[in-house]
Amino acid sequence: MAQPYSARSRAIEPFHVMALLARANELQAAGHDVIHLEIGEPDFSTAEPIVRAGQAALAAGHTRYTAARGLPQLREAIAGFYASRYRLNIDPERILITPGGSGALLLASSLLVDPGKHWLLADPGYPCNRHFLRLVEGAAQLVPVGPETRYQLTPDLVERHWDAGSVGALVASPANPTGTLLHADELAALSRTIKARGGHLVVDEIYHGLTYGVDASSVLEVDDQAFVLNSFSKYFGMTGWRLGWLVAPPEAVADLEKLAQNLYISAPSMAQHAALACFQPETLEILEERRRAFAKRRDYLLPALRELGFRIAVEPEGAFYLYADISAFGGDAYTFCRHFIETEHVAFTPGLDFGRYQASQHVRFAYTQDVPRLAEAVERIARGLKTWTAQ
Repeated sequence: MAQPYSARSRAIEPFHVMALLARANELQAAGHDVIHLEIGEPDFSTAEPIVRAGQAALAAGHTRYTAARGLPQLREAIAGFYASRYRLNIDPERILITPGGSGALLLASSLLVDPGKHWLLADPGYPCNRHFLRLVEGAAQLVPVGPETRYQLTPDLVERHWDAGSVGALVASPANPTGTLLHADELAALSRTIKARGGHLVVDEIYHGLTYGVDASSVLEVDDQAFVLNSFSKYFGMTGWRLGWLVAPPEAVADLEKLAQNLYISAPSMAQHAALACFQPETLEILEERRRAFAKRRDYLLPALRELGFRIAVEPEGAFYLYADISAFGGDAYTFCRHFIETEHVAFTPGLDFGRYQASQHVRFAYTQDVPRLAEAVERIARGLKTWTAQ
């Protein structure tokens, strides 16, 4: 009889929403009109200047491996983006191009976490963060957070939960699933608290660019030694191109490059050449127009859901999510989500995917559809609430 698969593979949980997505796709294949508010992927296709650059790269034969740290010209372009957007002077040598933001997380967790050690993470939070830590034989110490801290870690929470096994903290700004930000003073306070304990601060800035009424501060404005995860998926709309980056302290780059060489050799070369077009004025104009569209969607969906009885205690300032408390309706979130797929053909995500703290009474809506489509979803949800019986 074959030996069982590894303990780490058994410990990593699936995305619970995928079962709901599969059912939604079945209904759609059967001819039903399903409104998808469950997956964190912008509905906009990749901007045309980026597509053209990708096509040109293929035509020019740019299909071979690049250096493990990525194309020098792309690292320079990202450094230029930090200079123009944040007024930061980031040496391109500190930037590593990765296969998506997930590749950046894999590098950071591999570098910083020994077996048995852990990072502090906010609960709720993006599930892959804790799963990557398990993959490198570390762990996530989930810290319950709520509206009182805008679902973010604070210095007080770090002090209370830090222990002998703690080696750092991973925070996200804007955060998934809540859309909340950590502002410059809050990032600075977290940095001081973690440094005082000899730990590392890692910040997920994947949703930078998608903020509404406020600019997101990069942690690098207040802590030049922090590790920054970022991606071309969300603001730049390149989800399927699988491209991200990591900014690291200079002394960490050699070890990170060695890890990259062994883990994935290099990020996709065609995607890297395409991404050079991301920073052109023509492209940025398109991306800013899309950001304004997301703001309109948030400004429609947030009050509409509140009016139906969903409790959204903190107004999100970024990303494209609303994290809603359904306790006024009774029942658990997974059954609640299943009800709306089956009866109204509206799909959204149960809180179970984002952690443990009050997960069964929360759901996440992704406003990745245009306003008329969101209005149709609200009408269906209102109708579905009338037939919902808590189970």
